Amino acid sequence: MSQPTKSIDDVRREFDRRGKSVRDWAREHGFSDRIVYEVLRGRLKGRRGQTHKVAVLLGLKDGVVE
Repeated sequence: MSQPTKSIDDVRREFDRRGKSVRDWAREHGFSDRIVYEVLRGRLKGRRGQTHKVAVLLGLKDGVVE
């Protein structure tokens, strides 16, 4: 069973709670910080490719990362 998805505000609060920057998270997961910022701004929807992976790993989208 999948977990409920988070809102963008939930993800931002989680970064604050952990004292982690978006840039740190992006580097730890091998993504460009620009892509992560654009997903968090809602400009990139996370439908396929790297944006899909970012959205799923952040919990913004229910999906599979292979």
